[in-house]
Amino acid sequence: MLNTVETPKAVANRQALRLLISSRDAAALARLKAVTQQMPDVQVSTRLVSNGHTDPLHGLEQAPDLLLLHVSQLWREELGALQQHSTQLRPPLLVCGPLEDRDCMRLAMQAGARDFLPEPVVAQELFAAIGRISLEVRDGRAGEGKLIAIMNAKGGSGATMLACNLAHSLSANGRRTLLLDLDLQFGSVAHCLDVHPAHSHMEVLQRIDDLDGVALHGFCSHFSPTLDVLGGRTGELCLTQDVQLEQLESLLTLARSTYDWVVVDLPRQIDHLTGISLEQADQVYVVLQQSLSHLKDAARLVRIMREDLGIHGERLQMVINRYDKSAPVGLKDIIEALHCSEPKRLPNDYAVINESQNTGVPLSLSAPRAALTLSIRQMSLDLIGHEVVEPGLLKRTFGRLLRG
Repeated sequence: MLNTVETPKAVANRQALRLLISSRDAAALARLKAVTQQMPDVQVSTRLVSNGHTDPLHGLEQAPDLLLLHVSQLWREELGALQQHSTQLRPPLLVCGPLEDRDCMRLAMQAGARDFLPEPVVAQELFAAIGRISLEVRDGRAGEGKLIAIMNAKGGSGATMLACNLAHSLSANGRRTLLLDLDLQFGSVAHCLDVHPAHSHMEVLQRIDDLDGVALHGFCSHFSPTLDVLGGRTGELCLTQDVQLEQLESLLTLARSTYDWVVVDLPRQIDHLTGISLEQADQVYVVLQQSLSHLKDAARLVRIMREDLGIHGERLQMVINRYDKSAPVGLKDIIEALHCSEPKRLPNDYAVINESQNTGVPLSLSAPRAALTLSIRQMSLDLIGHEVVEPGLLKRTFGRLLRG
């Protein structure tokens, strides 16, 4: 027997997220309902499955915006039934329950699960997971993640600093984000975020044909519940010729299907690895500073990107780091030399960024009100497509789960 009960809360709100909770356990269903009813703009329906069909969507006239499935001992049948629905008609899925079995998590991922919440479910984790999907549903962004590539025009311009803090800012907005370090020999994103990789990007690349989203997440270091980091390990020598083009293509494809945002920190070189990353990127940031040598190198790099890699228009964006309006090489000089639109500008705040990098703490946490922090936060909001939001509001929205 399938019982569907709709709570009266937010029924009249047309903009409310339609959440369906399905379970074979009445007590678990009641607990999840009580927690989710605390969220604003969420219309909660529950479905108690006591016998008959194991398909949580069986007989529904209209699919929900989000399905929260509490799996039982019949998880194979429940998740298998969801896989029978076409991906176009299958709503975003959250799975909770006894998830000790790795096969259960793998099958859940194949059924389209966006997140896994082991019991006992922590309210803040559930709020954050629902919040991430709510943003995607309302923005029409569910589906393939976006790839952001960041490269220095000249060594030391600040690309790694921008990659780390932009990735953290995107993740703090509730988006599942992967920070990928493709500087195979001298990558430093792990140090900048003070994570200690147990696995390296080379391991992932060599095994990529056997990996799915769950396995990729397992190979990553986890800075926060919404920010994963994948890079090299200290002392590991990696050569670009050790990586096949097809391996990196497969990794980027898997990453985009698993995460909302993939931020790639690229080395300052053009080869088969950086080339495929730049070609596939939805947005490319070239970071430079205000000197003649930076400008000359940037002009050469931008010409290659435009003429040889076909990166044009707003897809290619200049970023001036340590911007000084009184510098000899001014904003007008850069626009004219690079034939670009007005670059994004990051203020010169050496003390703030030096402390952040020495301690491995992102700017949003170490200096949330600094001008540099606010500039990078605005870049993330521009990418997401939202207006500036007071930082305190984001923290209240996503709760204590997020470290940003």
